[in-house]
Amino acid sequence: MGFALVVRFVAHDATAARAFDRLAEAALEGIRAKEPGTLLYLNHTVPDEPNVRLFYELYADHAAFEEHERQPHVRRFLAERGQYLESFEVTFLDTMSGKGP
Repeated sequence: MGFALVVRFVAHDATAARAFDRLAEAALEGIRAKEPGTLLYLNHTVPDEPNVRLFYELYADHAAFEEHERQPHVRRFLAERGQYLESFEVTFLDTMSGKGP
């Protein structure tokens, strides 16, 4: 059922969170246009934690994830995100059951 991960980002402050959001949106434009193997790429806010962003990513398979990581819009996001962040944590997921695309 694909290859999935969750990433929790914590921005330094509200200003950094807004700048991070702009950077993420620029990457998302490329993801929408150029990544057929990226099935879901969702950026969430967290109630009562205004500086936290949670991404849920689902790829057709591990090769699609690797292709995603090679894209220029993703490389830019990965290179620039650190200036806005206090921390981030990546959790890779194994699907047990469910309903998907």
